[in-house]
Amino acid sequence: MIIVAIVVGVLTFSAITILQLKAFGKMPSGKRLERVKRSPQYHDGKFHNASPTPMMTGDNATWETLTEFLSSKNTEPPKPIPSVKTDLKALPDSVPTLVWFGHSGYLLHVDGKNILVDPIFAESIAPVPWFMKSYAGTSVYSVDDLPPLDAVIITHDHYDHLNYETITKIIAKTKHFYTALGVGEHLAYWGVDEQNITELDWWEKADITSSISLTATPARHFSGRGIINDKTLWASFALTSSQAKIYIGGDSGYDTHFKTIGEKFGPFDLVMLECGQYNKKWALIHLMPEETVQASLDLKATALMPMHWGRFTLASHTWDEPITRLEASAIASSLALCTPLIGEPVRLAAPYPHSAWWKNVNQ
Repeated sequence: MIIVAIVVGVLTFSAITILQLKAFGKMPSGKRLERVKRSPQYHDGKFHNASPTPMMTGDNATWETLTEFLSSKNTEPPKPIPSVKTDLKALPDSVPTLVWFGHSGYLLHVDGKNILVDPIFAESIAPVPWFMKSYAGTSVYSVDDLPPLDAVIITHDHYDHLNYETITKIIAKTKHFYTALGVGEHLAYWGVDEQNITELDWWEKADITSSISLTATPARHFSGRGIINDKTLWASFALTSSQAKIYIGGDSGYDTHFKTIGEKFGPFDLVMLECGQYNKKWALIHLMPEETVQASLDLKATALMPMHWGRFTLASHTWDEPITRLEASAIASSLALCTPLIGEPVRLAAPYPHSAWWKNVNQ
C-alpha cells in the first residue's frame, strides 16, 4: 500500500507540475471572463455548440480510441514530405496569394497585407517537446522567413492551432491578433499587449483595414488546453477584401452552419476546410473527407483547399487517407480542388495547383 501511495503521489505531483507549464496557457478571468459570460454561446459555465455535440460517440469510445491510436500503423509518411521554398517577403500585391505550411497554418497576402492563420513554426505541437512531432520535411519555414504581419488569426486554442513557441516568437513582428472569445487570455499571458488583441463572438465583425473585414462565424467543435474544456470559444472566419472572399475554417464537425454562412457571405473564392484527423468515434467534432466536400458546396465555394493534414498524426488513419478520399469525393461533385505543396504559392483567380504530390511520397 505504501508503494502504491508513493506511485500515485509521484504521478499526481508530475501531472500538477506539467500543468503549470506556461504553454498550457490561462483560462479567461476578470473583465474577459465577464464578457465571456455574456455570450449567447456560454451557459452552465462553458461554451456550447449550436447543436448537441458530445465529444466522443459510442460506448467506451475514449478507451477504444486510445488503444486504437497506440496500435495503429502507417500513420506517418514513409518519406519526407516535399516542399517549395518561396520568398514570403516578396509576394505580389496584384493578386491575393496564399502559402500553406502544412496542417492548418498558412500566410495570406491580400490587399497588400500579410495575414497569418493558425501558425505552427515548431517541431512539436505538444506542451512537452517529445510528443506529436512534425513529419520529416514539413518544418522548412521559420519565423525568420515571415514578413511583417498585419494580422494573425487564431481559430481556437487547441495545440495544433495555437502554439506557445510560435506565438512568443511572432509577437514582435505582428500588429494585431484576432481570435475567438476568451482565447485572448492565452495571448496576453504569453506577452501580447491587450491593445493588440481583438476577440470575436460568433457573427461579430472587425475591420483589419479599411478594405479587409473579418467576421467570426460558427463552428462545431470544442476547446481546451489542460484538463478543463470549453472555457474559450471556437470559431471559423469569413474574410472579405477588395480582392477576394475567403473562408477560414478552423476545426468543425458537419452541421447546418456551413449553409448559413454560405448564404450570408458566399460565394467564396476559396474555402479552407479540415479534411484529416477524423474518426467515427469523434464524428461530430471533425469532418470526414466527404463531409468536407459537402460543406464546401454549402459554403458556395469556387474552390476548396484542404487543411488539417500532411504534417502531424492526430488520428489512427493513414497519413494520406484524408486527401485520397477527399479527391475522389471532389471529383464526383465537380468541385475544384487546390492541393499545393508546402510552401508553394497559391494565386487566387489563377489555375489552382493540383499535382497529387502525396502519391509520390508513398512510392
